[in-house]
Amino acid sequence: MTKKMNVESFNLDHTKVAAPYVRLVGITEGTQDKVYKYDIRFKQPNQEYMEMPGLHSLEHLMAENIRNHIENILDIGPMGCQTGFYVSVLNNDSYDEILDALEKTLQDVLHATEVPACNEVQCGWAANHSLEGAQEIAKEMLAKKDEWRQVFAE
Repeated sequence: MTKKMNVESFNLDHTKVAAPYVRLVGITEGTQDKVYKYDIRFKQPNQEYMEMPGLHSLEHLMAENIRNHIENILDIGPMGCQTGFYVSVLNNDSYDEILDALEKTLQDVLHATEVPACNEVQCGWAANHSLEGAQEIAKEMLAKKDEWRQVFAE
């Protein structure tokens, strides 16, 4: 048996999942609030990954636009393995609202004409962006929207 790790995703058998999917990773409770953390997996672990310029632009676009579709987003950030993003939301346990906000946000990406904050003043690696790459990733994810609820391969 594998040792239980402190990081939830390290306890996930990445050979058993079937991307794309959206899954609740965990809930952290404070004295009055709850933080819901979601794994939004775009690519199949250890088989596919997002190229960094497209992933970087997708991060900027999603971070800016998701806040237009759902309240209390705390953070959205890419996974180091380049297969997905983590989204943290405050006091909202509605999985359906997360899916709806993700769909609307990815539609925003498809209609974008520029990457927000894509300059040396607002970004730490402004030369490493691809709007077209972000749009291709968004298009692929939206095309498989009917699969988002299923995490594990059958």
